[in-house]
Amino acid sequence: MRATAEPVDGNRVRLSIEVDAAEVDAAMADTIRRLGRQVRVPGFRPGKVPRQVLEARLGGVAALRQQAVSDLLPDLYAQAVADTEVDPIAPPELDVHGADGSGPLTVDAVVEVRPTVSVAGYQGLQVTLPALAVSDEEVERQVDRLRDQHGELVAAERPARDGDHVTIDLHGSRPGADDLDVEDFVYELGSGSALPGLDDQLRGAKPGDILTFTVPAAGRSAEETGAGGEPGEGGETGEGAGQADELAARVLVKEVQQKVLPDATDDWASEASEFDTVEELRADLRSRLARFKRTQARLLLRERVADALVELVADDPPQTLVDAEVNERLHDLSHRLEQRHLTLAQFLAASGQDEDSLLAELRAEAARAVRLDLALRAVADAEGLQVSEDELDDVVADMARQVGSRPTDVRQRLERAGRLPAVRSEQRKAKALAWLEEHVDLVDEDGAPVSRDDLDVDDQAAAGGSPAAALEPDADTADADGGADAELVGEQPQQDQSVEVDS
Repeated sequence: MRATAEPVDGNRVRLSIEVDAAEVDAAMADTIRRLGRQVRVPGFRPGKVPRQVLEARLGGVAALRQQAVSDLLPDLYAQAVADTEVDPIAPPELDVHGADGSGPLTVDAVVEVRPTVSVAGYQGLQVTLPALAVSDEEVERQVDRLRDQHGELVAAERPARDGDHVTIDLHGSRPGADDLDVEDFVYELGSGSALPGLDDQLRGAKPGDILTFTVPAAGRSAEETGAGGEPGEGGETGEGAGQADELAARVLVKEVQQKVLPDATDDWASEASEFDTVEELRADLRSRLARFKRTQARLLLRERVADALVELVADDPPQTLVDAEVNERLHDLSHRLEQRHLTLAQFLAASGQDEDSLLAELRAEAARAVRLDLALRAVADAEGLQVSEDELDDVVADMARQVGSRPTDVRQRLERAGRLPAVRSEQRKAKALAWLEEHVDLVDEDGAPVSRDDLDVDDQAAAGGSPAAALEPDADTADADGGADAELVGEQPQQDQSVEVDS
């Protein structure tokens, strides 16, 4: 068999396959032996049917040759793909010549292949990371959080304001529904965690005040419903007020308490932490904040390198790849919902989406993932990044540990399924991303260079325990994109999700 490849149009390639008559005859002999074992002919044992009888029973020599060619085509195509090193992303369009005659066989296979994209400028990418320096203000905010955990509530001799804890009795009624009655409910004013509009009603309130207001129906604003008891035009409450799905609320203010925080003294520090002095506590908090920022920056580095690389890809990704990625994400979502005993309809209702908006979101994510996949492959090609057999063995060994199997068994299953090249491809892309992380220019928000040495994290120190576990990311130490560590960990370059090992 001989195979050649030539571009056709776009990202399609024509594979021209030539098969000698002897190879076709050998395939035909194999097909006849197989059919001889399967076909039942009266008077003959299975596998002992003469060829002439079998030919007559199955429609003649031409029919047997067509069946032999049909049996041979998958192996011919797979061998042609391997010999020409093309990377198909869709089933081929086959045009077979000589299947019903004699002599050699020729096959034209037009197939869509993974395109090579341009990533011009990847060597000069610049990534902006959050500032790594820890300010005194950030340390004091962490001290205040720890103080807040040890604060005491005392009666406030003034009207209620945000941060106060207000004890209330709450009654709510809605036509056609059971009444809501809650007594001695302690509510933190300004938290927004109870009824809509409750914060506005309680601000400025004093013990003994009785507040009445209407809670708007879902999806309607207070202005639309006249919430708060203000009359609308014509002396009536606003349009829609009094509908069956609105709640009439009555609140009795029983007590207003403010939280008094302990002074940041050495005595307090020794009681609230393992440290003897406030300065020792502050030093520990500063160290932990610095480690947090370095860890966050390392996570952000990967995400922002990927974002910057995707921006270099000007071409639209092939719809074949995008559709496959969307289907994979839908399959993954369905699997995760099934594990949580949720239906897709319940998920959509909880997330406030419909199917069209969900699909649009998944398609946008899939298109980005495909762009990143193609871009990383292009960087790996440009830098000549390869995966050695030893590195591949290490990956297979790691996969084997995850499924509790032997590396040799896992490798055999991957080879039988034809997935070993995909595993190697994933490692090449991982190498490309690591190469970029080591070569992009790093700056902070002010444009000042950031040293990679400053991103190193002392894992042993980071693992140490301390009462300073009150440490929480502030809005200005968290990612400017709304980042939290867990969000960034889940954002990885697109993977060939079909690389799986059946245990």
